[in-house]
Amino acid sequence: MKQVFHQILSSLMALLVLASTVSWTVDKHICMGRVMDISLFAHADDCGMDMNMEKSCCDDESFTVQGQDDLKISFENFSLDQQVFLVSFVQTYFQLFEIDSKEPTPFSEYNPPPLIRDIQVLDQTFLI
Repeated sequence: MKQVFHQILSSLMALLVLASTVSWTVDKHICMGRVMDISLFAHADDCGMDMNMEKSCCDDESFTVQGQDDLKISFENFSLDQQVFLVSFVQTYFQLFEIDSKEPTPFSEYNPPPLIRDIQVLDQTFLI
């Protein structure tokens, strides 16, 4: 189960890197206020109406979402505060998974003090 989850997570992260580095161009053809065609990476098809008139009822819109060009982030570009935070975060994260060894209790070999008087009986205070 752990291995399958690891493979799924790795695939999703690879797709996320791919989607963030690719530039997306969306082209829309709008005719009389209604979207007639939407296309990714290519020109949207027109609706067949004559667009050569002076005042056309059709319009083409396109916008581009630029992808990330530089994926290599160097450690020197971080400020000192960011470096301190990153190092302390990694340190505490790894300490979460350390196996705690059972620490010996220092008082386990000592006997309790001798009971001279039974205070509960003398004061007649009992837990019910």
